[in-house]
Amino acid sequence: MGVSYDLIVVGGGHAGVEACLASARLGLNTLLVTTNVERIAYMSCNPSIGGLAKGHMVREIDVLGGQMGIAADESCIQFKRLNSSRGPAVRGSRAQCDKHIYSDLQKKVLRAQKNLSIVEGEVKRLILNKNICEGVVLQDGSEIFSKAVTITTGTFMNGVMHFGLKQISGGRIGDKASLGLSDQLAEFGFEVKRLKTGTPARLHKDSIDWSKTRPEYGDDVFYPFAHTSKKDFYLPQVACYLSNTTEKTHEIIRANLDKSPMFCGIIEGVGPRYCPSIEDKITRFSDRLSHQTFLEPEGLTTDLIYLQGISTSLPEEVQDQFLRTIPGLENVKVVRYGYAVEYDYVEPTQIFHRLETRPIENLFLAGQINGTSGYEEAAAQGFVAGVNAAHKILGREEFILDRDKAYIGVLIDDLVTKGTREPYRMFTSRAEHRLVLREDNTIDRLSPVSRGLGIVPPENLDKLETIKFKREELLNRLSQGVVYPKPETNNLIQEMGSTPLLKPVKFSELLRRPEVSFDFLSKLGFEYENNNDVLDSVEIEVKYSGYIKKQNEIIAQTKKFEMAPIPSGLDYAVIKGLSSEEIDKLAKVRPRTLGQAQRISGVNPSALQAIMIYLKGTKQIDI
Repeated sequence: MGVSYDLIVVGGGHAGVEACLASARLGLNTLLVTTNVERIAYMSCNPSIGGLAKGHMVREIDVLGGQMGIAADESCIQFKRLNSSRGPAVRGSRAQCDKHIYSDLQKKVLRAQKNLSIVEGEVKRLILNKNICEGVVLQDGSEIFSKAVTITTGTFMNGVMHFGLKQISGGRIGDKASLGLSDQLAEFGFEVKRLKTGTPARLHKDSIDWSKTRPEYGDDVFYPFAHTSKKDFYLPQVACYLSNTTEKTHEIIRANLDKSPMFCGIIEGVGPRYCPSIEDKITRFSDRLSHQTFLEPEGLTTDLIYLQGISTSLPEEVQDQFLRTIPGLENVKVVRYGYAVEYDYVEPTQIFHRLETRPIENLFLAGQINGTSGYEEAAAQGFVAGVNAAHKILGREEFILDRDKAYIGVLIDDLVTKGTREPYRMFTSRAEHRLVLREDNTIDRLSPVSRGLGIVPPENLDKLETIKFKREELLNRLSQGVVYPKPETNNLIQEMGSTPLLKPVKFSELLRRPEVSFDFLSKLGFEYENNNDVLDSVEIEVKYSGYIKKQNEIIAQTKKFEMAPIPSGLDYAVIKGLSSEEIDKLAKVRPRTLGQAQRISGVNPSALQAIMIYLKGTKQIDI
């Protein structure tokens, strides 16, 4: 018998990093197998972490005990809080990172992690004992046994790169494709499909005329993703630069669409709707005369510039032509041309919420193999898969986050319930409870869960609890302290353009006014510690208290129905009132609860009523 581990993680991308760290930190003997140890946690595309809804997930990963937020903070070279002028539910933090520092930080953490080993190699197939996964076979034929396997292969499963009409096997430039795994899964009965993603050209910074671009700077105030990070920037902050395509750009692209693999039928996979190629943009939005592009440095010591928004798979000579029609790029030198990647993914309705596959026991999937797009979506799944693989081995309960507790819960529930036909990307609009799933209250939502998981070190748990306690204490003082309508008080209130007081009010009631801040309360004698971790969340909680209360009431009302369990072996065919399509879909997804059944596309309200009547009649449910 070969070497044996508790858990084998296949793939060293963002999902793989979180999966193997979660398992090792829970005390399991863990092995990470990756085709290139130097490319661990490599940013294959955009050199940034976070964004709208994505920033929420990075903070959630951090509070639960993951690593992405720490690496993003320490490698950040431009920070922005997006939608800062809008409501708190849709604000999102984004860190442009030095991609090399980010990868180096993650590799350093992995190499120092107790219980974790790293092997460079390619996994060709799984070792299966009927429907139980017992390890992997590497390209050299060596067998490695384990109690569970987590696959996080990203865009590498049967990956093909497209450069115009030319195709090369691989998951990204410099790294070969992973061959064999998806074929084995398909042979076992998995529904394996194709998706597509793409990346823009990388430009040499010295060949750009920066005077024809507009500089865009980040924020002065840093809101780190990780609760353990310092509040000051770790690295010097840099500017990005804005330019636009022109009508001439669009003319060249239109004239060469016959050379695009997307438009001549070579690429079968569906691309990301919300991050389209430039060919898609000028075709779908033909009335637009120009499209915006950001020129983003990939790091502090590199000459490479990432051309955000100009993803393309056109031939190199066509890229040369159209790039030089963009202001500032007239004499540009392309270091690496853009290309598309087509790869296999597994239809995610074939996995449980714990990310273990339905057909094969002890096999977990995370990241782009489940049809998602983005580093953050991958890392979130990797963490959940790593925890659940460890929990299964340790005999613990499965780790599942509800939709009203975390964006991670929304992500996974959407995938396993609805599946996906295009690369799934997280947005705030996907969360029906987004007002209670804010970035600022991640600690309040998830620190109790984090303590139960036991991955975060005790001293860091204490930091989380301290922040949570200070917020609760400040809220209590605001709701107890009273402001009286004294002449001097009303004068100050009127000076700031607000309505004078007619009767005594609580400080919390005064803070609900849009124009009132903690700075103003201090003028009225209210004392507080100047701590953004505490103040921001408390101010939002107070100002939006009415809306938050209503949303919490709705959550409480629907929770009983949402969490009503459906027996895992229920035979839907015996339930009267269900159509053939509904029986097929319910049997395929196997919803855990009535709430999940409700979200399955094609399952009507009448079907839910029929299921409830049947379960009540057979005394399998109490609702």
